[in-house]
Order: sequence, then C-alpha cells, then structure tokens
Amino acid sequence: MKDSARKRGNETSDRRAPKPVELRERARRLARRYRVKDGDGFRLDDVDPADTAWLKAEDKPAAKEALQHGVEMLAELQDKLYAQDRWAVLLIFQAMDAAGKDGAIKHVMSGVNPQGCQVVSFKAPSSEDLDHDFMWRCTKHMPERGRIGIFNRSYYEEVLVVRVHDALLKKQKLPAARFTKDIWDERFRDIRSIERYLDNNGVVVRKFFLHVSRKEQKRRFLERIDNSEKNWKFSATDAQERGYWKDYMRAYEDMIRNTATRHSPWYVIPADNKWFTRIAVAAAVIDTLDGLDLHYPEVGKEKLAELADTKKKLLAEK
Repeated sequence: MKDSARKRGNETSDRRAPKPVELRERARRLARRYRVKDGDGFRLDDVDPADTAWLKAEDKPAAKEALQHGVEMLAELQDKLYAQDRWAVLLIFQAMDAAGKDGAIKHVMSGVNPQGCQVVSFKAPSSEDLDHDFMWRCTKHMPERGRIGIFNRSYYEEVLVVRVHDALLKKQKLPAARFTKDIWDERFRDIRSIERYLDNNGVVVRKFFLHVSRKEQKRRFLERIDNSEKNWKFSATDAQERGYWKDYMRAYEDMIRNTATRHSPWYVIPADNKWFTRIAVAAAVIDTLDGLDLHYPEVGKEKLAELADTKKKLLAEK
C-alpha cells in the first residue's frame, strides 16, 4: 500500500509541465466553449451550471495544477502588457450571490503584479452616484493603459437588480420624460456604445457571468451559516433575493442577449464547481491577453549603446 502511494507521488512529481503552446491551445479551447459573441438566440438554460467540459471530478487535482501553470502564464502576459503600455484590459464579473466571484478573482489573479492590476467592488450606489448618470461611478474607474482592471459587479447592475426591483429605478432621479417603456433597451444600447468606444480606444472588455444553480447557492448559504469562520459572508438580504430567482435569470439572459458582441463578449461560466470555474476564467483571460500580440518594448541602437557603456563603467568600478 505504501509502495502504491509512493508510486502515485512520483507520478505527480514527474508530471511534465505543459509547454506554453500547449497551455495556450488548452486555454483557447476552454474559453471559446463558453464565449458568447452574438446574443441572438442565447438561452441560459443551454448552459449547465455543473458542467466541467471534458474534465471530470477525478481530474480536480490535475486541474488545480493546470490553474497554477495558467497563473504563471498570466503573470508573464501581464508583465508584457504593463511594459508595452498600449492596451488596457477590463474584466467584469457578474453573478448571483455565492457564485464565487471573489474566489475566482483571488485565485486567477494571484500571480499578477499588484502594480498592474486595479480591482473595484461596486456596492449599492451612494447619494453622489445617484446624482450622476448610471455609468458614472464605473467609468471613473476604467483601467489605465498597461493595466488590468477588474470590476466585481459593475454598470450591469443597472439592468439586473434595478430591473428586478423597479423601486430602485425611481430613486435614480431621472426626469419623468426618461421613464419610458424602452428604458432597458436604451440602456443596453448605451452599454454597447460605450463598450465599443472603449474597444476603439484600446480598452479590451471581457465579461463573465458565473452561472451557479439555485440548489448549489442554497448549499453554500447553509455552509456560511453553519461554519463560524464563514458567518461574516452571509447576509439575510442575499437569501431574500432567492425569492426573485426567476426574475434574475430572465434579466441575465436578456442582458447577455443584448450586450454580447464580437468586440466585447460574455463568458457564461458554469459555477457549481469552484475548481472548474477558476480554471475556465483563467483560460478566458489567457486567451484574451494572448490575442493582443504583447511583447516587451524593443530597445533602439542608442539605448543599447548606453547600456553597454553603463555596463562597462560598472564593471570597471573597484
């Protein structure tokens, strides 16, 4: 029995690390499985929250190892993004409560240099936010060139929670003439226009909906209640929102149908298995960055001569 355990341990330690080209291809396959570039005909029911693509539960240890390799590749790509200073990347995360947004962001971006990453979490809008247009509080946090911006929730709340709870819309101080039956279509149009504008200016927008099932959300809520170390994560308000589950699913589906575009796609990621959610998100981010032709800035002849001269002086020091 000990020999078998030792053999399995050797097999794990001897497992060959995948080559960059292999990682890129695996990331591309996985990312594109869940990418929605055209929302026409999209149905949320077509995505199983428990799906794990071609990976099985017994593949979980290998998946965790693959995630680590992916994190290392992300760190390398992010370093080039920062050095090149031409593109900016905005990653938007939307989900029902307990779907795993925080964990996905934490694990996937764990190897990224904090200097090149900006994370913003959006809660209920403040009185100052409500005195501005619905995009204002998000647009002022757009990432700079060379950086990855992460929105934990975003302006999409304005076509989700505000749509499900129309009393929130009435608090937004809109002129009466702007409360029309077409307000949601108008907001979708505005969002598409802004995301197209960002793309035209070198800000690459990628959006993630972590699709958790109602059953799995219930299990995670109960775990938060029963585990004293997770009590702080639980809010009775979160549980109350379960009563609007069907309304939220309709709102999410309509949102994806109306805002999934070629230049700003949605990734509808199954979220019932956290280990798989994280590797699928990492795959999408790797595929995105890999498509930007990132490279370190080339140094000209004058700079090379300067480097050589400086090296010569440093070596001559006593």
